[in-house]
Amino acid sequence: MNRRVIVSLVVVGLLAGGGIGGLAFVSGRGFSARAEPSRLEASLARSLRGVMVPRTVRDLKNPVEATPEVMQDALSHFADHCATCHGNDGRGATTIGRGLYPKAPDMQLADTQSLTDGELFYIIEEGIRFTGMPGWATGTPDGARASWALVHFIRRLPKLSAADFEQMRSLNPRSVNDLREEEEILQFLERPSGATPTGAGPPPVHHKQR
Repeated sequence: MNRRVIVSLVVVGLLAGGGIGGLAFVSGRGFSARAEPSRLEASLARSLRGVMVPRTVRDLKNPVEATPEVMQDALSHFADHCATCHGNDGRGATTIGRGLYPKAPDMQLADTQSLTDGELFYIIEEGIRFTGMPGWATGTPDGARASWALVHFIRRLPKLSAADFEQMRSLNPRSVNDLREEEEILQFLERPSGATPTGAGPPPVHHKQR
């Protein structure tokens, strides 16, 4: 039985089950993304993930050597592009990660760490449908190399050091409020001594008592 037939059967089963249990589902948890996926949903999602990755890709070995330069680039890439959802530690304990359905996975656990290099590469490049995981493929050798480097970094997540986390925090995207606060601090430090801060108004006038 080929992959397409298996996927079709699984989808049909899901639709049939959804038709039977739809009313109960809506009356119970509704369609909120805040709900925790059931064991059945989680099991089906893992099964579909395995089926959808082509065998030719699943069996690939990482062709990029994990040199210090490659690992540094991967750390920077993860901190700047991935940590918003996955967190610097890969556990998914972020505002966005918790708000997804299903929730962003804890990539330090076996469900992710036991995936092959090819499976991790495929997920990064192609994404996962019906989740918050987009596909990042650029169709270029440099893009593929960056994804393979991220595969190395994902393997390293359980072993990150305090220095790694400190560096990643400095590379994380900053919010508008963070940027505004930084700009105000720079303006304060750069203004001449005795100058009035922007928006502070004229200095107070002191009248002599008569």
